[in-house]
Amino acid sequence: MKSVTVVAWISVLAIASPVWSYEEIRVKDGGTVTGRVTIAGDKPTTKGFNLVTFPDPVYCGRISTGTGWRLLNEFTIAPDGGLKDVVVMLVDVPKGKAFTFTSPSIEARDCRFMPFVSLVRDEQDVTVVNMDPVMHDIQAYETSHLGPRVLFNTPLPMNPHHRRIVGPDSHEHLAGQPMTETIHLTKGRRIFVMQCGFHAYMESWGMAVENPYSAVTASDGSFTLTDVPPGDYTLVAWHPQTGPALERKVTVTAKGTVTTGFEFKAPTGRRSAHEMMENPHFGLEALGRSLDIRPTLELQKP
Repeated sequence: MKSVTVVAWISVLAIASPVWSYEEIRVKDGGTVTGRVTIAGDKPTTKGFNLVTFPDPVYCGRISTGTGWRLLNEFTIAPDGGLKDVVVMLVDVPKGKAFTFTSPSIEARDCRFMPFVSLVRDEQDVTVVNMDPVMHDIQAYETSHLGPRVLFNTPLPMNPHHRRIVGPDSHEHLAGQPMTETIHLTKGRRIFVMQCGFHAYMESWGMAVENPYSAVTASDGSFTLTDVPPGDYTLVAWHPQTGPALERKVTVTAKGTVTTGFEFKAPTGRRSAHEMMENPHFGLEALGRSLDIRPTLELQKP
């Protein structure tokens, strides 16, 4: 991977897989688990990538600082501290409602993978499509305290009908050929991460789930799990960049509602080797030619 080794900057999700396999039943008098996830502290330092060190600086620079840097915003925080993109799940449910699962579809659009966090399932597919007029390359890994392992590495071609020359004002998005890969996780691993081999500021994360009682928090940090069979469970919250997963015990009663929540502490200090800084050796002039890098789509702020 182009960025720092995965296990060096995420914490292990130390949750053992259940010894039973999930059983689908008709749930009567199921309950609800709902709440919010928040984050305390200042917004963590944003990772910065100098555009002149990666391909397609003009097109990808449509989202940038205006000074030649592209930022990877891994934290989407509401004004009141609500944290988006947190996976919240019950991990020890032996049986419950039908486990219907829609395989995730991830878009490469404007040199970023969307969504940033998805739910995935072992032995099922993930589909990636390139909407940009530039080439991307999928590098997908699984990871745990054992370190990362390559799942697949696949070029992601652009649509051949895109214009050959693109600039900062380009807004054309045509779907390239979808690339579908099957996720095969090894025992004890749940975390899936995908990065573009050409543009290191493109990342997407996934958490493998083993039952239908899971959700990714909305922009205000809220989540809701429904039709939970009455019983005692462990509720877990995980975000790819906040450190260890948080967990708490919950008791669900027939037709009852459990309202609970989690609060992460914002990481502090230097988080990776990718940091925005002034360096005269890596300015736009380093390419020996003039580039018109303008943040016409989004002016990023550190």
